[in-house]
Amino acid sequence: MGEAALEWLFSYGTLQLETVQRAKFGRLLQGEEDSLPGFRIEDIVIDDDETVALSGLKVHRIAVRSRDERDRVPGVRFALTAAELAAADAYEAEDYARVRAILASGVEAWVDVRPSA
Repeated sequence: MGEAALEWLFSYGTLQLETVQRAKFGRLLQGEEDSLPGFRIEDIVIDDDETVALSGLKVHRIAVRSRDERDRVPGVRFALTAAELAAADAYEAEDYARVRAILASGVEAWVDVRPSA
């Protein structure tokens, strides 16, 4: 990957798609299954034409804080370079906010959620 410093990014949606990974990162990511406690999933309509074209989906998913630690959002955590994290940020629509969260594994990762979370 070239850069020594890596950041964890938790994905529960389209960043897990091969087409999106190749387009945004130029490679397939290796990830580990994990989950995000205290959140649930809702649908969100994406208005960004590039994101819709790349994912093939107009309706994406968004994690919303539930305040119930029994709720879990399943997904995958990926180790990304700073440049890859910036590419992921550019991909996500304005409807998402990136926050730090503790995953079920105990790993702290960046995750894109509804802004009020």
